[in-house]
Amino acid sequence: MSKDKLIPELRFPEFINEGEWEDKVLSDVADRITVKVGEQKLTTVSISAGIGFVSQKEKFSRDISGNQYKNYIFLRQGEFAFNKGNSKKFPQGCIYQLNEFKEAAAPNAFLCFRFKSIFLPDFYKGYFDNNYHGRQLQKFITSGARMDGLLNISPNNFFNIHLPTPTNRREQQKIASCLSSLDELISAHSDKLEALKDQKKGLMQNLFPQEGETVPKLRFPEFEGDGEWIDDTLGERGDFYGGGTPRKSNPEFWKGDFPWVSSSDIDEESINNIQITRFITEDAIKESATKIVPSNSLLIVSRVGVGKVALTQKEICTSQDFSNFTPHKDEPIFLGYYLKSLKNTLLSFSQGMAIKGFTKDDISGLSLCFPSKKEQQIIGSCLSALDELIMAQSKKIEELEKHKRGLMQGLYPSVQR
Repeated sequence: MSKDKLIPELRFPEFINEGEWEDKVLSDVADRITVKVGEQKLTTVSISAGIGFVSQKEKFSRDISGNQYKNYIFLRQGEFAFNKGNSKKFPQGCIYQLNEFKEAAAPNAFLCFRFKSIFLPDFYKGYFDNNYHGRQLQKFITSGARMDGLLNISPNNFFNIHLPTPTNRREQQKIASCLSSLDELISAHSDKLEALKDQKKGLMQNLFPQEGETVPKLRFPEFEGDGEWIDDTLGERGDFYGGGTPRKSNPEFWKGDFPWVSSSDIDEESINNIQITRFITEDAIKESATKIVPSNSLLIVSRVGVGKVALTQKEICTSQDFSNFTPHKDEPIFLGYYLKSLKNTLLSFSQGMAIKGFTKDDISGLSLCFPSKKEQQIIGSCLSALDELIMAQSKKIEELEKHKRGLMQGLYPSVQR
């Protein structure tokens, strides 16, 4: 885009000769909503960054409006609200359109508005999704400019954010339709992702025996006549390795070749995804409690993130938040999914006031049921293949969202204010 003219980098062919967009501010294209709820009984809502409107009962497990309810703002479907609370994705606050409820009561700290009839809301959503408002509001936020946990942004500053607008309403519609079709595609792929996750959840509930049972509810046909699984404790099936953290005050410890992970590096969903970003030296291992965990071992988070389990394909070191296990009698991938299915059991072991967790002795005595290695292989392969589909679907959604962000940057002029 030219720095002197409000013309986007990308433009649909039929609008190339339409000329410069108009320099509108929000108050030009939308009206502020200040009508209070009063005595009307409506669903009280809040806004979650990255999600949108949710009921307060869903977000906070209760309605938190209290005595302020009468002062909440009466919001109708299709209208917008600016939440001044900052988040990682929207550090200057986020704007969402109310679509989930026909009518709702929005906190009076929100700045609410509706677009005037000659302007298309879906066109301006592209600005909000790409945080155009945030980049302009940033200059009004200082390090101490917060009130009651909210950014101290005045209505005047907010309603003066610049939103360049095509003079031809059909161009607004064309851009809105383009982005809307992308949103529908992303939504369809997101639904498919959730369906895959639900399928995996259902399989994990049925491919492993439930408490008090010795066979699973669901069994592959070739193993239906194999009888009950063998009962044994985890400690009898392999070896445990602890973890530790080398001194961070010694930077030389963190310049080695041995990968080292903490619980935050372990994926919440998959056992096959470990983010390795830190490496330590032999001296770091010798002078700390961490150990070299063999390949084909299970990294079991026993504190700060209990329930996470990962399978390592290489030798690795971990923090003290792990009780790592190397199986000698079982297929590691089978056992990884088995333990992953027992998240509630692992959580029940958690104890301690400050940092809840469990010890090696707790999990060593865990009683499990084990089928033949062949059946273990089939179960592990089935769930691993499903995880690969989930990972591929997640990546597809990320690529579509990246494409949308790039498209929005080209379809809308930059706001340099």
